Amino acid sequence: MSSGSGSSDSSAPSRKHRRGRRRSRARCDSLDTDPQALSALGRFQTLPLELFHMVLNYLSVRDISLLSMASKAINQRLSHYISAPSGARRLLLQDFHALELPGGREGTSLLEHYKSLGLLLKRCTLLLPTRDRLKYVHKVLSEVSCFKLSGCSSPLHCLGLKCYGVLLQILTAGWDELECHRVFNFLWELSSLARKVQTVVSSKAGSARKLEVRIRLFCRRVLLNHWSQRSDAAFWLTRILKPWPIVSQARLLYIIFGPTSSLDGYVVWQKMIERPTDETSLMGLAEAIKLLYGTEAREWTADDVISLVDELSVVPQEWLVENNARLLLLSGNNICFTFLASKAVNGRAVELARLVVYIVLVCEKDLYCMDWAVKMMQKVCKVFSTPWERNNFLKCLENAFAHMLMDMLQAVLAGRHDEEDSSFLNLFHLVNAQANFHKEILYMAMRSTSSSTT
Repeated sequence: MSSGSGSSDSSAPSRKHRRGRRRSRARCDSLDTDPQALSALGRFQTLPLELFHMVLNYLSVRDISLLSMASKAINQRLSHYISAPSGARRLLLQDFHALELPGGREGTSLLEHYKSLGLLLKRCTLLLPTRDRLKYVHKVLSEVSCFKLSGCSSPLHCLGLKCYGVLLQILTAGWDELECHRVFNFLWELSSLARKVQTVVSSKAGSARKLEVRIRLFCRRVLLNHWSQRSDAAFWLTRILKPWPIVSQARLLYIIFGPTSSLDGYVVWQKMIERPTDETSLMGLAEAIKLLYGTEAREWTADDVISLVDELSVVPQEWLVENNARLLLLSGNNICFTFLASKAVNGRAVELARLVVYIVLVCEKDLYCMDWAVKMMQKVCKVFSTPWERNNFLKCLENAFAHMLMDMLQAVLAGRHDEEDSSFLNLFHLVNAQANFHKEILYMAMRSTSSSTT
């Protein structure tokens, strides 16, 4: 018995131990396989918050944004991480001035980082109302001085506003129009843009040059440049311009899209007034006008855009007619015709004729097909309601050619040459322009005659 008892005493504990081990394994397996037994944090529940933050430092920003969608609890922990000092140091890269070339590989890498951060902020705030989302994002980004309109000491050589712009574009992609209105109003108030825009549009042109540059950079790099859809760009440009009267709209459009100095980046106000300019200086304005005239800009009528173009041609003083003509050509057929037709309808035949002559001159200088100018003149002639008005316009057109030729010839004979001898060159271009213009008219007339006889 004693041996049996000893045997039972020695074996019983081992049997109990094996049973306990099997039960322990069964419980672990059930924790691994039964989702009801897991908390919303999963295995992260066992980690202190500091260790959880250390784990996140090994993940890319895009991976963290994917993790934020795992559960509401993880989303909340990630929101805490983003606001924490360790998260801010990791996520808010601020070497915006350490790049030799903004378009270089390093600059692209920084922009990609802020695209990923925009996606992370979008997903972390997904369940919040728009106003609370904006407040949270502002709280996260508020320490980055280069994201502010006047926060950077060297804005022309800084990638900060571009990074802010791509982040904003990713954050608001897919939001409805009402939410985007709230975003714009939030930024407008946050940056005191209304007060600053009021200062530059009501002051003498160039008297607040540094503020003009800052407004230009903020509007373009943060609000306008990063949209792939024209409807989105039209929406934000409309928000910028619409609060202001037409005179201020034209001034603000010039500040944002007009020519700037290659030396210091300041807006060049006298460029359209003093001498003919090139296409590059007008391209930004022309693209903005086309954007407002397109079907994407629902809040603008054709009359609104034509009035804006008309007002733009006297900012800050009346432009040279050649620069006005070049802007019309760059703005496209529809805008050019509508602008010319408005002058025909309003009985401004002399002004219209002079503008058409300069359009012909620009076609010659910039190597546009001259038959385009002839066809545009034909379309304008159809706008006149009576044959007398049409014939009067044609007479004004020929008189405009004659007067311009005489003025240029007098300048050449008077010897008023600058270092580029532009007076003689202008005369040369105008003579060729007139000859090519009338040649196209003769070709058209001969084709019409031959087709009617056959």
